[in-house]
Amino acid sequence: MLYRFREAQAAELGLGTRADRRPRMASACKSLRDCERWRGEILREISRKVSKIQDAGLTDYEVRDLNDEINKLMREKRHWENQIVALGGANYRRNVAMLDDDGKEVPAPKDTIYRYFGRAKDLPGVRELFQSRKNEEEEENQVLAYYKKFMNQGPSYYGDLDEIDGKLLAYEQEAEEEDWEEAYINAREALGLPSDTPIPKIPRRDATVVQPAKSDSSKPPPLSKRKALSQGEDVEMDTAGDDSKKPKTALEVTAGTAVSQPSSDADASRIHAQAAAAYIPFLDVEHLLPPKLPSHDEMEGVLLALRKKALVEEYFGDAT
Repeated sequence: MLYRFREAQAAELGLGTRADRRPRMASACKSLRDCERWRGEILREISRKVSKIQDAGLTDYEVRDLNDEINKLMREKRHWENQIVALGGANYRRNVAMLDDDGKEVPAPKDTIYRYFGRAKDLPGVRELFQSRKNEEEEENQVLAYYKKFMNQGPSYYGDLDEIDGKLLAYEQEAEEEDWEEAYINAREALGLPSDTPIPKIPRRDATVVQPAKSDSSKPPPLSKRKALSQGEDVEMDTAGDDSKKPKTALEVTAGTAVSQPSSDADASRIHAQAAAAYIPFLDVEHLLPPKLPSHDEMEGVLLALRKKALVEEYFGDAT
């Protein structure tokens, strides 16, 4: 009876017989049931040592040794869990935070798997290690909080709303006029013009606002149409006639706009050239005008003449 009690006590403490000793290599065990058994035994040893490391009567050396043994058992437990997964068992390796007896997460240095349990967190050097880590995290949080002020900003941060009130446009116009006057004075001194010459205004293109034509849908129909509708007569011919008139008017307006646009551009360029030629006496207005580009028909005529000339030279030789 006493032998069985001692055997059960040794098995509970992990001090089994030589034949029943835990293998050194987890990969050497090919039985899923034995792997589960050795993992449970390691968990019991870890629990017992974690409880023991809380003892205030232990010296610093004993606390360090116990913490090393606990970390060694943790590594061995991971090996057995990997072997259990390899044999088709349950996956015990989940990303769950490890907690101590007080329910707090067990601290570990950054980028390491070595952890400190119980009184090991109060050892000399360990406290400074975690304090430095805490200071680094606080500095990172301060930097992040500083740069958060410049993140997710609205359109006002990028200056998209500066021109709404019109003050910025007025200020820019004043600065533009001052620069224009200063540039004119410098050019007048460089060209030797008289100082009493008036300063011309900045040539600005007047923005023409095109208002859309109002539709006549709100107007009442003519008297003849009203009579026809009241008498029940067919008025499809009149409607077709009106519809044929509307596109014609639209075409005329479009053509008139297209014709007037080039002439207005040519007039504006000629006005600018005349204003510039007034201050540069050795240049004519024609020299300052933009070059006249050939039309599509003129380009086709030139290309056709070149092709004819090439064919004549190919079949009849060079006439010269």
